[in-house]
Amino acid sequence: MSQLLSCRQLQAQYGAVKVLHGLDFGVAEGGITTILGANGAGKTTTLRAVCGMVRTSGEIELGGSRIDGRSTEHIVRRGVAHVPDGRGTFVNLTVEENLRMGAYTRRDKAQVEQDYARIYGYFPRLAERRRQQAGTLSGGEQQMLAVSRALMLRPRLMLLDEPSFGLAPRIVQEMFEIFGEINRRDGVSMLLVEQNAALALRLADTAYLLETGRVVISGPAEDIRNDEAVRRSYLGY
Repeated sequence: MSQLLSCRQLQAQYGAVKVLHGLDFGVAEGGITTILGANGAGKTTTLRAVCGMVRTSGEIELGGSRIDGRSTEHIVRRGVAHVPDGRGTFVNLTVEENLRMGAYTRRDKAQVEQDYARIYGYFPRLAERRRQQAGTLSGGEQQMLAVSRALMLRPRLMLLDEPSFGLAPRIVQEMFEIFGEINRRDGVSMLLVEQNAALALRLADTAYLLETGRVVISGPAEDIRNDEAVRRSYLGY
């Protein structure tokens, strides 16, 4: 499988504080990569670095073209959709207005209208609440809306930051099943940051384990999932 995203010697910092120290990782075309690690390991910063939201050095390629040093808007227009932790929905807008915001860079208006049906097919509850203000949705529904808004971009790559945070286990399981379906049916590649390592390793095909801003273990997700020593030492289960 060819690489859609490739990062080489990626470093990132906030002011004088360096958080990432030369990461090498990638996401295959049509693949799912997960980044695991304890709080403070640099997982969220890695996603922010990919989409140009933090000061970086090193190389970031998307589809064979360099995107490091480019604006976040340019990276979005190249097909990278970021679903941040905390969901980031526009709480005073309706569900449907939030989805329209997700498609603001697109010019294919007829296809945008068709995409509502596709997305409501993944998340029927949002269809039932399309006229409802986003701030009145449950936590799970707001997470569904955040993912749906990202899908309205028609992304090549989705960056998912802690999508299970604060959600009931039943909703988390449902969300991850939908992520797998989106990946298979729509061919959307994914870079997933997730505290629930067991769930992430079942979904992903490739995994990277970070510790204080460095990759300490990487490989096929199945191998890491089945390595009891790695799970006990680094993943806590």
